[in-house]
Amino acid sequence: MVNVIDWRPTLGGRRPVFTATLSLDLLLGDVRSLKQKRAVVRPIVAELQRRCSVAAAEVGNLDLYRRAEIGVAVVAADARHCGAVLDTAERLVAARPEVQLLSAHRALYSSTDEPGSDERGGPTWPTKPAPASWPTGSG
Repeated sequence: MVNVIDWRPTLGGRRPVFTATLSLDLLLGDVRSLKQKRAVVRPIVAELQRRCSVAAAEVGNLDLYRRAEIGVAVVAADARHCGAVLDTAERLVAARPEVQLLSAHRALYSSTDEPGSDERGGPTWPTKPAPASWPTGSG
């Protein structure tokens, strides 16, 4: 086994974990039904998942057929990597000719953030120790 010296700083013996989110507000082109909307949005979400290795889903404007909101999330050990992945995802969507990117909003969270320290004033998840045994989901 090769010993590799890791240059990243630790906080209290634990390395920070970063979670970044991206919310994309889209205006769809020539779409006249929710079925046509789904035919445009689903391939975009699938391409984001495949090419950027992110979690992605349609998260807003579900009942409006000419608007869509896509949420993207990435988890990494480095905040710069999170930003680079979100940059790639945003460029990928902006380059699609069938949609117009109206706005993009980002947020970056760290496992070292204090509970309730979200810059928007929103709630954050409290830190809890993992249970001794995780449920297996079987009978």
